[in-house]
Amino acid sequence: MVSVMRKPEKVERLYLDFDGYFASVEQFANPKLRGKPVGVVPFDGTTSTSVIACSREAKMQGVKSVMHMRDAKRVCPDIIFVPQKPDLYRKMHLMLLNEISTVIPIDTVKSIDELTCRLEPAMRDHPETIGYLLKKRLEGAVGKVITSSIGIAANRQLAKMACKAGKKHDGKSYGDGLAIWKPEDMPTPLLKLDLDDIPGVGSRMKFRLLKANIVNMELLLKCEPKHMRKLWRNVTGERLWYALHGYDIQAGESERGMFGHGRVLPPGSRSLSGAYEIARLLLVKAARRLRRENYYCSALWVSLSLEHGYWGRYFRLAVVNDDQAVLEGLSIVWRQAEKELHRHAKIFQVSVTLGNLSDADQRQLDMLLNDDRKRQKWEAANTAIDTLNKKYAGTVVTLGAWKPPEGGHTGGKISYTRIPSSEDFWV
Repeated sequence: MVSVMRKPEKVERLYLDFDGYFASVEQFANPKLRGKPVGVVPFDGTTSTSVIACSREAKMQGVKSVMHMRDAKRVCPDIIFVPQKPDLYRKMHLMLLNEISTVIPIDTVKSIDELTCRLEPAMRDHPETIGYLLKKRLEGAVGKVITSSIGIAANRQLAKMACKAGKKHDGKSYGDGLAIWKPEDMPTPLLKLDLDDIPGVGSRMKFRLLKANIVNMELLLKCEPKHMRKLWRNVTGERLWYALHGYDIQAGESERGMFGHGRVLPPGSRSLSGAYEIARLLLVKAARRLRRENYYCSALWVSLSLEHGYWGRYFRLAVVNDDQAVLEGLSIVWRQAEKELHRHAKIFQVSVTLGNLSDADQRQLDMLLNDDRKRQKWEAANTAIDTLNKKYAGTVVTLGAWKPPEGGHTGGKISYTRIPSSEDFWV
């Protein structure tokens, strides 16, 4: 259901996105990298993985995130590859949030490098002033090394699109933009954009729109709300219609559906045995997060990216949140992998996910298993382990061996959608 609140007459939302965040933080931390094309990669000493993020200088030469290192080197021969430092990005993120909050209250932190703010009534008549003050504040803290692009509009969707549009100027520079889309100026700024400039419109959705003879933004804006719902095949399309037409709407909060971690494997761990050791560590990290946020799970997914394909399995767990239970599930799944995969299979990435969540105070036991006594024993053991690890701010006690892989950051990787806690970096 779409809940249309109102149509603002002034700009009310600000969207801020740091430009090439991971790479620019690397440049801030290491002055020798400033002004040079930089690509952040999962770990040091590899040439067979993809670029996680790249600096403004690299982007101007055609490098893109998720581009293979080989291709990045081809389009930008002087690119400098540096291994990721997730804990550094997290600390810088917290510092930058503190700087921003001295200028304007932060409404929602969307990711490690994106956030939204609500403009207070006194700010709405002169939005360029708040944009200028934010940029001056950040420049005073980190100079011109870490820049941001800002979009200001009537609602969050339009502010995000304005922010993205403001990142690119005349093809000679990237980022540090400020775009203000006032209600009285709409929809002119939208008509300059392509369909895939809309957040969430990927290649499949764009193909669906083209099949419906909607080939540009003007035709999309002429659609009716119900037709947009039909095109998207859910209420998201209708919500988007109202957002593009300047309405302020609020979608309901999404419920957490899973806890998981993934890791690109270093060259020395790209075997079944090497991948298993890293999968164990990832799964323990996921179970710790599960307990910290007071959930139980009843499903485990394990997936492996192979040299020539993919392997994955689902395993049903009892309703659990302790390390012993999830590791036992992993052992069973791994025995299947050993039976079905060639013993010399080359594994490039492993991912583990705990799903089918339930709140800790709503746990329902499986009467057929009758394992309550066993679960209580292991949960008590995990409580003691978690208490000790928290006391010493590190992994001092674990079930079984704890051997962090080459390159570190097992479970502490920063995605663009989740900001890890300090506990994720315990080794």
